[in-house]
Amino acid sequence: MSKNSSTRPFAGFEWAIAWRYLRAKRAEGGVSVMTWISLIGISLAVFALIATLAVRSGFRSDFIDTILGANAHVTIYEANYGTGGQRLGITDYVAMADRVRGVDGVLRVAPAIRGQVMATANKRNAGVEVYGETLEDLQTLPLVAHPETAQGALADFNDGVAIGSGVARELGLRVGDFITLISPDGVKTPFGTSPRISDYKVVYIFQVGRSDIDRTRIYMPFAEAQSYFNREGTADELEVSVKDPENIEALRIPLLQAAGERAYIWTWRDSSGGFLRALQVEDNVMFVLMSILVLIASMNIISGLVMLVKNKTRDIGILRTMGLSQGSIMRIFFISGASIGLVGTTVGVVLGSLFAIYIDPIFSFVDGIMGGGVWDPNVRYLSHLPAKLELDDVLSAVSLSLFLSFVITIFPARRAARLDPVEALRNE
Repeated sequence: MSKNSSTRPFAGFEWAIAWRYLRAKRAEGGVSVMTWISLIGISLAVFALIATLAVRSGFRSDFIDTILGANAHVTIYEANYGTGGQRLGITDYVAMADRVRGVDGVLRVAPAIRGQVMATANKRNAGVEVYGETLEDLQTLPLVAHPETAQGALADFNDGVAIGSGVARELGLRVGDFITLISPDGVKTPFGTSPRISDYKVVYIFQVGRSDIDRTRIYMPFAEAQSYFNREGTADELEVSVKDPENIEALRIPLLQAAGERAYIWTWRDSSGGFLRALQVEDNVMFVLMSILVLIASMNIISGLVMLVKNKTRDIGILRTMGLSQGSIMRIFFISGASIGLVGTTVGVVLGSLFAIYIDPIFSFVDGIMGGGVWDPNVRYLSHLPAKLELDDVLSAVSLSLFLSFVITIFPARRAARLDPVEALRNE
C-alpha cells in the first residue's frame, strides 16, 4: 500500500484493527479493564436517565389522569347574589346545563352541590368535602364509577352516601355502617343558626389513587344535598367534562357564551397549575442532572483511549509507515471509542426499558426488603410508583449518550492521528 493511495472511509481493515485493540489484553498493550469500566459506566448512566424519564412521565401521566378522571375538567359558576349579599348559586341550572351540553367537544355536564362538613363515626372525626350529584351523573365520572378498588355497589347510591377509602380508613367505616355529617350552616331558629346533624348509610367506598381525594371526598345524592345544605332549587356549580382536556383553553369562550353573561369558569389547569409547573421544573432539573451523569460516564472513554493511544504508539508508527493516512488512524481510534458508547448505550436502553416495564414487581421486591412503608401515598398523593416508557424519552437518552460518546472520542482519536511516525518509532 503506497502512502498516496486513498482508502474508503471506515473500511473493513479499520474496523478489524479497532476491534483487535478493544479486545487486546493488558499484557498486549490493550486497556480491556478501562474498556469495561467505560462500557459499564455509560450503561448505568443511560439506564438511570431512561428510568428517571420514565418515572417522571409516569408521575405526570398518573397525576393528570387522576385529576381528569375524578374531577371536572371545567367548573362553571354563576355570579348570582341575593339582597343581603348571600350567594344564591345557579338558580336555572337545568337550562344552563342544556346550553352547555350543546357546545361542541363537551361530553358531560353535571349540576352539583358542594360543601365542607365535619364527619364523625366510631368516636373519630375528620374534615370532609361533600359533593351532591345524581346517580346518573356520578356513574359518568370515570374514577368513581370504575376506581382502583371499590366496596359496595354504586347502584345503591340513592340509599346513602359514597365515601373515599381514606375517609373510611380514618373513621373505621365499612359498607353498611353509618356516618354522621355535621354542618355549621344548618337550621335557622329564633335563637340563631343551629348545626345540622344527619346520619347516612355508607353504600359505596372507592379508591381513585390520589390520597388528597380518597381522604376527603364524600358523594351525596343531589336532592339530599340540596336539602342538607339549604340549596333547594339551586346548584352550586356545573361540572363539565370535555373530549380534549389538554386543549381546554380553546373551549373557554364557547363555554362562557353558552353559560350566560354572569357565568365564570375554573378549569383543571387553573386548579392544578402549581403542581404542573412544579413537575415541569423538576423534569428539567432531573434531565440536566442525569445528562451530567452521562457526560461523566462518557469521560471514561477519553481515559481509555488516551491509554490505548499511549500503549499503541509503536503500532501507530508502523501503520503510518505502511501507508495508512491520518484519517485512517483517526477512524480506527474513533471506532474504538464510539463502539464503547454504542454498546453501552444499547445495554442502558435495554435495562432502562425493562425497569420501566416491570417497575411494579421491582418496587414490590424493594419494598419487601425494606420492610414496607417505602412509599407513603399520604405524602406523594399517588397510591403507587408510576412509570411510563415513552419513545421520545428513549430517543432523547439515546441521542444524548451517542452524541457525547462520539464527540468525546474525537479528541484522543485526533491525537493518535497527529503522531509523527518517525518520532513514534524512535521513542519506542
